[in-house]
Amino acid sequence: MGDHSWTAAPAAAEQARSVLAAAWSCAVTAEGGREEFTGAHTVAGDGRVLLHVPEDSALLAAAICAPRGEPSAVLEFADVAPVPMRSRIRARLWLAGRFVLEDGHLALRPTRVVLRRPSGALVADADEFAAASPDPLATAEARLLTHLADCHADAVERLTRLVDADSLHGAVRVLPLAVDRHGLTLRVERAQAHGDVRLPFHAPADDVAQLTERMHVLLGQAAAASCPRAPRRRRTDGGA
Repeated sequence: MGDHSWTAAPAAAEQARSVLAAAWSCAVTAEGGREEFTGAHTVAGDGRVLLHVPEDSALLAAAICAPRGEPSAVLEFADVAPVPMRSRIRARLWLAGRFVLEDGHLALRPTRVVLRRPSGALVADADEFAAASPDPLATAEARLLTHLADCHADAVERLTRLVDADSLHGAVRVLPLAVDRHGLTLRVERAQAHGDVRLPFHAPADDVAQLTERMHVLLGQAAAASCPRAPRRRRTDGGA
């Protein structure tokens, strides 16, 4: 028998590190002010967020002038679905802590980590967050999902054979919402609502080559499934 010690979904700390690894922008609230930055942050291996801000930033001035030079702050990151769809914000990540000056930039070591998804909020232990690694597919996910949606829509439709018929009732469109080493999540859009369905892999995928194999296994399972297809995808180019 194979190793089944892995879980079908990443832990809260890994999810939070994955959002942080893939995010390009963030909003920072500190000392009563709020600023938004794009392409200004990097992440250290221990989970510290390093923020490179302009010299005239109010945030930098607050860090210099604050008592002990350590203003409290909250950083907010949005996890946005790469494929265009309704309700594209998959999660929001909040990191709370204190900024310290390090080599001309600001560094924040999170003391509180909250990940809010539509299904509810998850609080990750700060030490577990610091020790966790992002999902190995996190930085490639956007490219992988857009390629799947744009070039392999037929494969997405075939995968709906693995979805319970009740979850497909009233579906007008099915799109790839998310992928991580443990599985693929599909967004089932209806006329006035939507729902998400997760298809777990039989084993975790630690790189794109393994992901390709896991997807082939899912497609093989879909080919063998007897449940009906989802309704035909509605075209958006004006065709019949």
